[in-house]
Amino acid sequence: MAGIEAERERLRAEYLGQERAGSTARGLHHVAVLCADVETTIRFYQGVLGFPLTEIVGNRDYEGSSHFFFDIGNGNLLAFFDFPGLDLGQYGEVLGGLHHLAISMEAGEWGAAKQRLDDANIEYLEESGTSIYFRDPDGTRVELISDPLGEMYGLSVL
Repeated sequence: MAGIEAERERLRAEYLGQERAGSTARGLHHVAVLCADVETTIRFYQGVLGFPLTEIVGNRDYEGSSHFFFDIGNGNLLAFFDFPGLDLGQYGEVLGGLHHLAISMEAGEWGAAKQRLDDANIEYLEESGTSIYFRDPDGTRVELISDPLGEMYGLSVL
């Protein structure tokens, strides 16, 4: 463990030791995730999590597929594609793949979402009193975190 922490310190000194320049990006436009069923996904993300559906359009890359968006606050979107007729199989966490989506919520909204997960009998793991981890209907791991944007478990990360 000492070697791992020494490497982190080296990286901090090398890359965080200087004044940080502003980002060249404006922000996260959207993250696109696959789903098996559009309506099931809408019911979960809008109905259970409280993220409003903002639009459904055709997917320009696959005829008959939908590309649809949810407002996750702060001008950010969570998007989904379905690919009817293709057997994509279940979601799998693999090296180099998506591990989880972490979405910040105000503490009151976080508590309400947690209650809706309970009401829907959706299992979750609560961590540090500020994060809950669960899987969406397609198995994608989602984290709802009540820490403000740019903070995690009392640590400033931005």
